[in-house]
Amino acid sequence: MMKSVVEFAAIAVAVAIYFLPSILADRRRRPDTLIIALFNACLGWTVVGWVVALLWSLTRFEARSPRAITLMKRDAQTATVMAAIVTRAQHRDRHGDRY
Repeated sequence: MMKSVVEFAAIAVAVAIYFLPSILADRRRRPDTLIIALFNACLGWTVVGWVVALLWSLTRFEARSPRAITLMKRDAQTATVMAAIVTRAQHRDRHGDRY
């Protein structure tokens, strides 16, 4: 009886260590946790795959704030409008269109 409890505990510890990169990614609330978990499950049995998954889960992830995303979108829209204005002005210069 005691032997089976020790074996179960050893297996539980081994599984926890094996999935440590996935657990850390989840605890750090990374948006790519599923990808890290899949990578860990598929390649974690190799030492290199496990180390890569661990380092990946520990790398700093810079979450962008909604304000930063809004500013990026606004900059992209401004660039699109400016390109359209320049194109129209060039077209008018070529064809001699004036007000």
